[in-house]
Amino acid sequence: MKNVNVSIEACLACMVECEKCATDCLTMQGHEECVKLCRDCADICALCARLCARDSKFADALCTLCVKCCEECAIECNKHDMECCKKCADACKKCADACKM
Repeated sequence: MKNVNVSIEACLACMVECEKCATDCLTMQGHEECVKLCRDCADICALCARLCARDSKFADALCTLCVKCCEECAIECNKHDMECCKKCADACKKCADACKM
């Protein structure tokens, strides 16, 4: 990972959007998978930001997982026509791109 600050900022932004999306979709029928993926993605993004901030030797491995999780979350959120899902998918795509650097 080349630009740690960009990755940290993208991870934190993604975490926030995933939390918002999970909360908004919690009561929506047919959004169960969205809620699950958003919660997982939020947790992984938060941990990824922390490990990157402390220059952990495990940061690169976690960034690889973060990319996969963000990509899957974006795919799921794109299935729904809700503003929170659109914002989440966008944040997930940005985070995945940042963590690939």
